[in-house]
Amino acid sequence: MTETQRLHRRPTSGLGRPAGMELRAMAVEFPVVHGHPNRLPFEGVLTLVDVASDKAPSGARGHRVILTREAAETALPSLLGMAVDYKAGWDGHDARQKCGIITAAEIEGNRLTVAGYLYARDYPEMEAQIQSDGAMGMSYELADAHVEDLRSSIWTLTRATFTGAAILLREKAAYRSTSFRLSQSLREKHGVKRSLLPHPNSGS
Repeated sequence: MTETQRLHRRPTSGLGRPAGMELRAMAVEFPVVHGHPNRLPFEGVLTLVDVASDKAPSGARGHRVILTREAAETALPSLLGMAVDYKAGWDGHDARQKCGIITAAEIEGNRLTVAGYLYARDYPEMEAQIQSDGAMGMSYELADAHVEDLRSSIWTLTRATFTGAAILLREKAAYRSTSFRLSQSLREKHGVKRSLLPHPNSGS
């Protein structure tokens, strides 16, 4: 397993990225296992940096929050290897219901995006829900967060450690501009396909 970190400036590309845009990215590279039944690649927008949340996230005591770019960049390595989880009803967090792993994270513009794998064989019911077009979003989980001024109506987070992320309905997320989707291009690259064998714990 290897870890790579990139920090560079890109010229204007076919994707419309303006010249001089700074991109920070980190990834843990896993060996490709074609047809792995328990790796379902995903990608998503976890949060926005330097932008106030649309509503107060869990644990913010009713305050909307701003995650500064500097805090996000410093905390980026802490995302790698952290779990994604979901809660029944897709309306919040359940850190004990871990259903996947984050293997890559990057900040481009004001978007912090992540990618990784869902445990598709362990959670076969998830794929149908997540494929609902545009319905799913994400929410981060933090520890050791430092708030610049607790008296402010909008809390500015200047330091934090990522401890995971939740998949939930976009309308329930603190940032409604987040997203979560299965990555078709990665599925093709890794040869992921649905297994016809019963799950060992299914009793069949």
